[in-house]
Amino acid sequence: MHHPGLRLEQAPPIAVPFRFFLTAPLFLFAAAVLLAWSGADTFDARATPAALAATHLVTLGYMAMVMLGAMLQILPVLAGAPVPAARVVARAAHALLVVGTAALAIGFAFGQPLATQLAAWTLGAAFAVFLVAVAAALTRVAVRNATVVGMTLATAALAITVVLGLHLAAMHGWGVAPPSFALRELHPAWGLAGWTGLLVAGVAYQVVPMFQMTPPYPQPLARGFPGAVFALLAAWSVAAWHGEVPGLAATLAVLLAGGYIAFAVTTLVLQIQRRRRVPDATLAFWQLGMASIALASAVWCVRAVRPDAPESLDLLIGVLAIAGGAVSVIAGMLYKIVPFLGWFHLQASIGPKGAPHMKKFLGDSPQQLHVRVHLVAVVLLAAAALWPQPLVYVAATALGASALVQFRNLVLAARFYRAELARVPATPA
Repeated sequence: MHHPGLRLEQAPPIAVPFRFFLTAPLFLFAAAVLLAWSGADTFDARATPAALAATHLVTLGYMAMVMLGAMLQILPVLAGAPVPAARVVARAAHALLVVGTAALAIGFAFGQPLATQLAAWTLGAAFAVFLVAVAAALTRVAVRNATVVGMTLATAALAITVVLGLHLAAMHGWGVAPPSFALRELHPAWGLAGWTGLLVAGVAYQVVPMFQMTPPYPQPLARGFPGAVFALLAAWSVAAWHGEVPGLAATLAVLLAGGYIAFAVTTLVLQIQRRRRVPDATLAFWQLGMASIALASAVWCVRAVRPDAPESLDLLIGVLAIAGGAVSVIAGMLYKIVPFLGWFHLQASIGPKGAPHMKKFLGDSPQQLHVRVHLVAVVLLAAAALWPQPLVYVAATALGASALVQFRNLVLAARFYRAELARVPATPA
């Protein structure tokens, strides 16, 4: 099996990304439990204690957990830039991220300033370790294609997200007055439209044509999208911070949302043109993710031009962008990344003829089950954002079921890898 453009010989040990991948669904399940425990009160406003706790269990415990692990793998393989001391970085960042995410959720949900203070220190340390290592790797990239540019700008957006988040943590943990209440808008915007969106786009330029057999992305979009998004997000942030020019922030928000609608629609069109027509769980996850991103962006346009719109629209944007968009795309990518890594590392140990096919790691039926359960969860969560009282408990149940199905699938793939590895008489460490 040949994958042109991939530098497989530079891949880190399989334990580097796997520790992140196997942990992530547990935090998604914890978010579902918290949602069921808090009930309809979670959706009273976007900044209720339970909503903040559940949101960060998903964004930090699931999304960031997988994205950090994936970047440690993607940088050497796609960009030819190995992360220095990858094992040490992975262990430190993973442990700190686990502790920090749990502490932050406890601090928000139960109003415990000490837990929030612990979260600020541990999460700050986790992202500092990761960002320093990734920045060192990015400085050694020889060819700066659209994927590398996207990952570079995504890393910069992550740094901005972390700084803004630490300011908000200081407000909750130490009672420090924020320099501007716009922080509450800027932090999620940089985390979703900056860090998450740019990383998804950068990776999509490579993996969508490669794994889904689509035509390549149009060059103007691939080359111009990351820089345009970063510039628009920066300009919108300045306008939102100062608020001196009426309508400027709304105009920039509409342009930014329009860029993501264009990216999502382009991806869907490319997938329609794919050469391989066999149903695929990864494709279904990506299609759900792109449709959710486009819809979330459209609702954000409405919210930007109509400040008096119901606050439930903010909740709907969050559900669509996070659960529908980011979580769907990440879930779909895991079902390609995990079997591929297992196959590659077994090939290195057993040899090309002895390594099992990637489909042996996890069959299509378990993945399709996850697609169906997750789709139900996204629809119910979106409905619960608008009508929480009758739907929040079934939405939480569906989200928890989706997390457990994914955790089971990833564990099955990991167990298959270990069983195959155990058949090798003398496996390298």
